[in-house]
Amino acid sequence: MSAKDTIYALASGRPSAAIAIIRISGSRAHESAARLAGAIPAARKATLRTLRDPASGTKIDEALVIRFDAPASATGENITEFHCHGGRAVVDALLRALQSLEGYRLAEPGEFTRRALENGRIDLTEAEGLADLLAAETELQRRSAMARAGGALRRQLDKWREALLALAARAELAIDYTDEGEAAAEWDLSLPIAQLAEKMSVLVDGPRVEPLRNGIRVVAAGPPNAGKSSLINALAREERAIVTPIPGTTRDVIEVPVAIGGIPFLLVDTAGLRESADEVEAIGVGRAQGEVERSDILLWLGEVDQAPDHPVAIKVRSKVDLAGDQHSLADISVSAVTGQGLHELARLLVEQAGKLLPLGDQLALDRRQHDLLDKARAALVRAVSLSDAVLVAEELRIARHAIDQISGRAGVEDLLDALFSRFCLGK
Repeated sequence: MSAKDTIYALASGRPSAAIAIIRISGSRAHESAARLAGAIPAARKATLRTLRDPASGTKIDEALVIRFDAPASATGENITEFHCHGGRAVVDALLRALQSLEGYRLAEPGEFTRRALENGRIDLTEAEGLADLLAAETELQRRSAMARAGGALRRQLDKWREALLALAARAELAIDYTDEGEAAAEWDLSLPIAQLAEKMSVLVDGPRVEPLRNGIRVVAAGPPNAGKSSLINALAREERAIVTPIPGTTRDVIEVPVAIGGIPFLLVDTAGLRESADEVEAIGVGRAQGEVERSDILLWLGEVDQAPDHPVAIKVRSKVDLAGDQHSLADISVSAVTGQGLHELARLLVEQAGKLLPLGDQLALDRRQHDLLDKARAALVRAVSLSDAVLVAEELRIARHAIDQISGRAGVEDLLDALFSRFCLGK
């Protein structure tokens, strides 16, 4: 398959629907309007046309035809869109008609967005934000993804890149002229470099995208028969974990995605922590211990003094409807049967999650972006302590290259296939 091919795909939801949008992009995109609609409409003006099969002349549908000229289009190429009726037969007939045209092929997942990236309409951070926007299920996910898809991170990276280029130019001057008697202090770049590193630190040390993208990982852990499964079911408001009075019922990890207060959570039920001669249960216990270490928030349902060392642990006294003594050193007492304490526990989860997630439209990085920006910051920190202008210039180059990798200017071809596989055909 060639990048020069003209590609097409259904860009709206699957039939049946009121309206379907067929998008065509490439050098022959406008030709499709002439072949199917009889004439090419004026640019950016929706025009009603009768669509006909170019081979048989059979009428397919009455549709709106919209033309976008390169480079001022979503992909940077010529684009034609057919806004037709959304019945399955109509969509299939239109796709078959396009398939019959020479030089046209069905788009691969994410190929429209990939062409936009290759043609400079967006950068890699915007493409990654768009992927998250398409997958967003909560308001917080939508707002965070919109900030990145809208170019907020790209604009910040562009500012830092310009600053690095200016500092690099000054370092190069220092290399050329300090040997001619210029005072070293005249070329000291340590202060502006340190200030730039500090600005990067705000984003590097801030909340990450993964908890927002995948959900805050909340793990219920404790001894067998402590009420972990019942609590997970109560928080999820559905029976997802098996509950019996038999200790050791849960032997594997059970994950339940939920939204609480508009925040995505991944509730995780685990096997009871105890020594076991049962090989299967022992495997489950080992997985449970791993989940405790992976968790963003730990719900501990065991004895308070036996709680694992965890940065965000909520000590829960469960089954209070069965207990006589209501006093406890736990953070909260709950009953999955009566509902006592569940609202307060949900509030605590939302409160703790707020400390782990970006606020509002605050920029956040995913792991790839974080590691690269941390690499850029580290290079700047090293540069501050150097007096040799040649070495300073090299650290500035390393920092700039890392910034370019974040935005997709350099060294990212190997990850593009994985990224765009997350997109649908029409995007």
